[in-house]
Amino acid sequence: MVFNRKIYNRLLTWKTESAGKKAILIEGARRIGKSTVVETFAKKEYESYLLIDFAKAPEEVRSYFNLHLNDLDTFFMLLSTAYGVKLHERKSLIIFDEVQLFPKARESIKYLVADGRYDYIETGSLISIKENVKDILIPSEERKIKMYPMDFEEFCDALGEEQITGYIKNCFEKREPLERGLHNKAMLLFKEYMLVGGMPQSVLAYIESRKDFEKTDIEKRDILELYREDIKKIKANYRAKVSALFDQIPGLLSKHEKRVVFGKIAEGSYAEQYEDTFFWLSDSMITNECRKTDDPNIGLSLNESESFIKCYLGDTGLLVSHAFDENELLENEVYKQILGDKLSLNKGMLYENIIAQMLTANGHKLYFYTQYNAEKHRNDIEIDFIISNNSKVKYKIFPIEVKSGRNYSVVSLMRFKEKYKDRIGECFIVHPKNLSYKEDILCIPPYMVPCL
Repeated sequence: MVFNRKIYNRLLTWKTESAGKKAILIEGARRIGKSTVVETFAKKEYESYLLIDFAKAPEEVRSYFNLHLNDLDTFFMLLSTAYGVKLHERKSLIIFDEVQLFPKARESIKYLVADGRYDYIETGSLISIKENVKDILIPSEERKIKMYPMDFEEFCDALGEEQITGYIKNCFEKREPLERGLHNKAMLLFKEYMLVGGMPQSVLAYIESRKDFEKTDIEKRDILELYREDIKKIKANYRAKVSALFDQIPGLLSKHEKRVVFGKIAEGSYAEQYEDTFFWLSDSMITNECRKTDDPNIGLSLNESESFIKCYLGDTGLLVSHAFDENELLENEVYKQILGDKLSLNKGMLYENIIAQMLTANGHKLYFYTQYNAEKHRNDIEIDFIISNNSKVKYKIFPIEVKSGRNYSVVSLMRFKEKYKDRIGECFIVHPKNLSYKEDILCIPPYMVPCL
């Protein structure tokens, strides 16, 4: 079963407008479907394609890049013979899969694109990790595209519920609530998405097992183990820190503030010691990093804090399996409790993680904001996420508060709104109820977050 992925349309645009001038590099975490979508694209859009998987490519094939790049006629003849594929000028695609495992192939893109005979797509995980690129020249003829786990709309499409996403968009644009029955249906789909996640293997297991969460959990635990194996392969000087932080993500997100407290990861540790750790987890796209902004204004990154970080898992379905062992999931009926809105412990963690996941998939870099009140000895403003419209001339920020329960206060958001009223475009609360307004704040259900 091949799922419809939005990135396919971006590849079509590239083929129409830039193929022959630029190669495409698709970056993403392991097991999100990069290879599948690229091979599907190759089969549908080209007369022939040649796929070199550098996780399996024999040494002889690798040697072609070292010996024959100065004679491309011979280079292509050898590749064509080795893979039994006839290449047609301007009608064939060559795919470098898992290209991070052989940086020399990535460097060769400069010469291959300049030659102009064929189109090129690279896929990879952990592409720009320092040790993978330190000895090569990064080609300017390469355009990067980030790919994420299946988003909510892709998940609905996979379940045969694509029509409801159009209705959701229409209601959001009109600022109208969904019809009550359809709101309930959309919320159920959202909770299914939160529990299953967007990893294609997990979604496929869910569909083929007729919605058996236990089957999806098996697939998700395999992926988590794959990530742990990847961590074991990185440089020893920060391997232990990456492993410790990865294992503690559920515990960190279950706290009220959800930010990383370095001293609790290892006694006496501090932020600067974890620079490579966050770089690895973020660059591998296993996690979505959210940094504190001290002055939410033009260029949020200019005022970001290096010491205050939230670390969300890139896929919330994986977080569910990461947070609970197999026995906890089954004995405590976690899936049943979440579907029935009866799990108080950790529900806020899952809600906030999936909002981070949705915003990231929409291309937003994540920031949060807090203001400490010295008199009260606590934060009196806490904003979960701040996104911007990225406009150079009409810059606006959009604060977002995530509320997993039905009863909540808007005091913190109102204080923030008053303090930065000239900078704010619109304020949002994400809650489990239907769309409504509360003191000029637009309150939306979580399934509308992709519309932001």
